[in-house]
Amino acid sequence: MCLSTAFKDSTPEEVLMEFVQSVKVEGENITLTDMMGEQKTIKGQLTYADLTGAVLKIKC
Repeated sequence: MCLSTAFKDSTPEEVLMEFVQSVKVEGENITLTDMMGEQKTIKGQLTYADLTGAVLKIKC
């Protein structure tokens, strides 16, 4: 199972969510869902996704 960590693009040390299993992009809204089913919706842009490295970067 591949789970990712979502970081804020402008401050890479700021974690938005860990153990992200799915990402849904609808216009300016990005909904992250972790392995426990918890969801977080962020207004921004997905700027980087490294699926083998388990890293997501979001400009928000």
